[in-house]
Amino acid sequence: MAAESTAFTPLTLPVLPLDDEVVLPGMVVPLDLSDAEVRAAVEAAQAAARDEPGKPRVLLVPRVEGTYARTGVLGTVEQVGRLADGDPGALIRGRGRVRIGAGTTGPGAALWVEGTRIEENLPEPLPGQVAELVKEYKALATAWLRKRGAWQVVDRVQAIDDVSALADNSGYSPFLTTEQKVELLETADPVARLKLATQQLRDHLAEQDVAESIAKDVQEGVDKQQREFLLRRQLEAVRKELRELNGESDGEESDDYRARVEAADLPEKVREAALKEVDKLERASDASPEGSWIRTWLDTILEMPWNERTDDSASAYDIQGAKAVLDAEHAGLEDVKERITEYLAVRKRRGDRGLGVIGGRRGGAVLALVGPPGVGKTSLGESVAHAMGRKFVRVALGGVRDEAEIRGHRRTYVGALPGRIVRAVKEAGSMNPVVLLDEIDKVGSDFRGDPAAALLEVLDPAQNHTFRDHYLEVELDLSDVVFLATANVLEAIPEALADRMEIVRLDGYTEDEKVVIARDHLLPRQLERAGLRGDEVTIEEGALRRLAGEYTREAGVRTLERSLARLLRKIAAQHELAERELPFTVTDGELRGLIGRPHHVPESAQDPAERRTSVPGVATGLAVTGAGGDVLFVEASLADPETGAAGLTLTGQLGDVMKESAQIALSFLRSHGAELELPVGDLKDRGVHIHFPAGAVPKDGPSAGITMTTALASLLSGRLVRTDVAMTGEVSLTGRVLPIGGVKQKLLAAHRAGVTTVVIPKRNEPDLDDVPAEVLDKLDVHAVTDVRQVLELALTPATNGASPEVPAAA
Repeated sequence: MAAESTAFTPLTLPVLPLDDEVVLPGMVVPLDLSDAEVRAAVEAAQAAARDEPGKPRVLLVPRVEGTYARTGVLGTVEQVGRLADGDPGALIRGRGRVRIGAGTTGPGAALWVEGTRIEENLPEPLPGQVAELVKEYKALATAWLRKRGAWQVVDRVQAIDDVSALADNSGYSPFLTTEQKVELLETADPVARLKLATQQLRDHLAEQDVAESIAKDVQEGVDKQQREFLLRRQLEAVRKELRELNGESDGEESDDYRARVEAADLPEKVREAALKEVDKLERASDASPEGSWIRTWLDTILEMPWNERTDDSASAYDIQGAKAVLDAEHAGLEDVKERITEYLAVRKRRGDRGLGVIGGRRGGAVLALVGPPGVGKTSLGESVAHAMGRKFVRVALGGVRDEAEIRGHRRTYVGALPGRIVRAVKEAGSMNPVVLLDEIDKVGSDFRGDPAAALLEVLDPAQNHTFRDHYLEVELDLSDVVFLATANVLEAIPEALADRMEIVRLDGYTEDEKVVIARDHLLPRQLERAGLRGDEVTIEEGALRRLAGEYTREAGVRTLERSLARLLRKIAAQHELAERELPFTVTDGELRGLIGRPHHVPESAQDPAERRTSVPGVATGLAVTGAGGDVLFVEASLADPETGAAGLTLTGQLGDVMKESAQIALSFLRSHGAELELPVGDLKDRGVHIHFPAGAVPKDGPSAGITMTTALASLLSGRLVRTDVAMTGEVSLTGRVLPIGGVKQKLLAAHRAGVTTVVIPKRNEPDLDDVPAEVLDKLDVHAVTDVRQVLELALTPATNGASPEVPAAA
């Protein structure tokens, strides 16, 4: 049909470019002659029209992003004059399509091109399909014009019968994009162009219907909300009249959750969530179980101290006063008290400079107090709260295995409750309490989840200002809470959780610190519990020192307090039985008669023949356990060559690392025994047995390496290991002494055990800065780099210069 309906006529015309605008045949458009290109094209057309009959002609070509279309429109300059705004302009009418060819020359400054006019002819009458297409387009155009209220244009469109003119009439449509109009322009076939225009109009009407439907739904929603608001106000007015009619007081309005929520001082987002739940409650029937869930949730929300904060006491901003409070309530623990003092000092400076809240977060703190039992980790939390003037809440995590204990249960579960963190804040009645997470290393995990993983967000200062409990489902700001976590073993805390906390180690007390704690804190408390007054029973410092040194051997003071309680109970009972008169002074000589013989006598105080190191092959090492530091004896023996098999036997419930250390010690002596003047031939022919007493206690770690080497060297040389020497350090195959951990705890244990000389690796010398000065003053610490130095220090000199006989067992 296209071939039959089109013909081509050659033309030479000046180009009038249209930027982001398209003119179709039949359209009449005004153009501004202030534009240089438009003026040049019109002037060139006027110059050419002087020699030809008719009106000046130009070629209207769309230019989209600097690119000319392949098809233009022949336009005639109908009139040149002034536009409505007073600027010079020209009125141009589109006449027909022109296929653009090569450029040429012509008068004026305009661009001239050769083109071919496309003549369109359709048979009469129109085929049935084309007539139906014309009818459909007119119906769609009429519907669109009526929606816009353009009734005067409807008749003009209905009067158009030409297919080409009808399709080009869509060029007036404001909803068409430039690309769509260019597509209409470049479609030469009138029927195809009318199909395209019909499709474009159909798509626009469909989009308009969707937009109208959305707008209608929105309006209906707004009307419904307004109607609901009006009805609720009327309902409140009716209820108020009924209460007044029945003589009820206005105090019963507390049952109205909406009034309580609106009257409460809640954050904006929490208020919005609460009002949504109130809407659900008002729509729910009385028999619905959802109503009770919502009431419980609303009660919890209203009981939370959303905007309640405890003003830090004057001592918190008086740093010296806060330090005095900590010193008065706890003796020792200088590292912990120093860290807390630093936190308070920084908080004071931030507050003084207006930096209390940065990025929506406040200056909270997360400290992990790691140390053996009985050193005062739990009571230290109360002292921190006392020093800061804040509320104190303790959350026991020992044995917790359900993740919901931390994050809360979903409200859909029967008996759902918020998590322990939310309950702690609620119990404190403040958004900035001191929360003690006790025994965080005892948290377990099973099929119900991992509570330690749920604590990651709680203890992360970068996240906990938007903590979301599963029960509340609203954001809770925990950034101003001071979290203190306690643990006995750092290795039992998951690495990701430990990374979020600042680890502060409490390695135990010295004997002097224990005496001070017993005198100032434990004794007054136990006197009160025993029903005694301070002037009735006096315990001398010598007795306290002997209690701490010989009756107990621990890192903390819990057993010491039990010993004091037992002592005071004994005195109280004797007084009631008329066996003892009060007042009474307890001396160190009275202890044995009251509570029996001491249980922990230092090796140095025993008879030389009864000491463990009184035979060759026994050395004293140092270890770290869950209860703090402790001494560890290593015993070695050689089997009879006729009865025992060669090889190495290890006993004492040892771990893999400790077993490897024993192999390294034996290999070192086998390869270097000759230069140490040791009979290493016995190591080849006779079995070696190394035993660690207290076989029921698991042991592991590399720090017993030099102790095992010393025990084997003592066994082979027959030289005793000095009773007053204890050692710790890892040994290598070349005899190097490598660094280990827990130096402070081990030196405290050596001090408690009566050891006076300690051997440590050279690279652990910086750790001595953490050891109390009174302990270092009583210990002779040797930092060594080679196991030969250890043997020289630890072994007693050989007698008569002769090599003694190696015993079969130690």
